[in-house]
Amino acid sequence: MLTRRHFLTATAATLALPVMPRRLWAGASASLGGMQIDTLSDGNLVLPGDFILGGMPQDEMQAIVAKYGLPTDQLTPPCNVTLMRDGANTVLFDVGAGPDFQPSAGKLIEAFDALGLTVDDVTHVLFTHAHPDHIWGLLDEFDEPMFPNAEYMIGQAEFDYWMNPDTVNTIGEARTTFAVGAARRLQAIAEQVKFIADGEEVLPGVAAHLTAGHTPGHMAFELRQGTEAAMVVGDALGNHHVAFERPDWASGSDQDKDMAAATRQSLLDRLASEQMALIGYHLPGGGIGRAEKSDTGYRFIEV
Repeated sequence: MLTRRHFLTATAATLALPVMPRRLWAGASASLGGMQIDTLSDGNLVLPGDFILGGMPQDEMQAIVAKYGLPTDQLTPPCNVTLMRDGANTVLFDVGAGPDFQPSAGKLIEAFDALGLTVDDVTHVLFTHAHPDHIWGLLDEFDEPMFPNAEYMIGQAEFDYWMNPDTVNTIGEARTTFAVGAARRLQAIAEQVKFIADGEEVLPGVAAHLTAGHTPGHMAFELRQGTEAAMVVGDALGNHHVAFERPDWASGSDQDKDMAAATRQSLLDRLASEQMALIGYHLPGGGIGRAEKSDTGYRFIEV
């Protein structure tokens, strides 16, 4: 196997469920029964604030974002790729942005060395959705799948949406590259991809949940060992500030804004009531935490 990237020294934050923290560079770690869960940093995005915050009630939005010490003109959310190992399977949830999206992202392969892994070790790749920062890392510099031994899984609705040749014409001018890039990468695995359904146990202890709105077929994944569980939420919860404090607000990053808001409300209700750990792609501290009910909405608690 050719060496595709120069590896960097990486560290990650380790915590167990229940919490037993120790900090590392690459992201965060947790144990869940017999599962070892790590989040690996793919770097960060650089986004105009309006991409997420546009259209929200500006005074109230400004007050919320200010509480977190963030600007509103530009946001730099982290990208956390989840890795699960159970002794039999080595599973990636999404594959990062690769080298062609933003220079601040696409760092996933550089984090593998920290865990003593190679791309050949990955047995399964499960996609939450096919936005660039989640799927453009699928292909290597030879336009072949980066993870050659992996089985690929995605929801049928998500796959069909991006493979529909009309999507590039209907998604909006600002996102045409999203459509072209997703179709190119999904075409490369079209003969080997497995379609997964809402509620399906796709691997032992891993269940898919349709969380549509951010994209038409967005999936979250519930990892469960006995009474312990964690939810890989992808971009169904896309940030740690307004998405939690005002999940009912429409976000500019969502393709179906009303559906995404309803999905956020329902997901947060469940996570908070069950005190289930969550793993968010764009949440801080490596992305692992919990949702806690507040007076006006919810708050993200890093653990």
